[in-house]
Amino acid sequence: MAADNGQENGRVVSGRIPERTQPVLYSLKIGFFAGLIWGLVRWLATALNFTNVSQAFLLDPFVPRKIMVGFYWQLSGLGMFILMSLIAALVYLGILGRLSGPWPGLLFGAVWWAMAYAWLGPLTGAVPPLKEIGWSSIATDFCLFLMWGLFIGFSIAFELHDEAGREPLNKSAKGSPQPNS
Repeated sequence: MAADNGQENGRVVSGRIPERTQPVLYSLKIGFFAGLIWGLVRWLATALNFTNVSQAFLLDPFVPRKIMVGFYWQLSGLGMFILMSLIAALVYLGILGRLSGPWPGLLFGAVWWAMAYAWLGPLTGAVPPLKEIGWSSIATDFCLFLMWGLFIGFSIAFELHDEAGREPLNKSAKGSPQPNS
């Protein structure tokens, strides 16, 4: 059932096969929106005191902590989270891009949390050691990174492995034995 404008569900129905997705550009787009959406969720979690780790924790190794209290520093922290998400999406594409389903994305988010909170974060001073953060911060940020990784991983996997969406919509014109109804 085609729409009047020649499109169905955003796909062209003129019999042409839609252009193949550019994986790098698509991953960058997903990374940007993952950083924006989950960075804003993290900002809300910080504002509601669900986590003690500053929104601008990624700037901590580069900027003194005493000036990271204002709105612009928090906004800069959101920008750094978006930048981290852009890099993460490209890393996901390169390492796990061939896998499908939600599990690789969840694992990816857990690994990034472990790097940020258990290894590189405390090593660089961006995040206090886990024993000082508190269980509320650990649980909040771990779940947030899981959802962030799931968003990146599942979005990339769904787009790059969506072969059914690339099938011609008008199969009877291609010699399909099924009647056109």
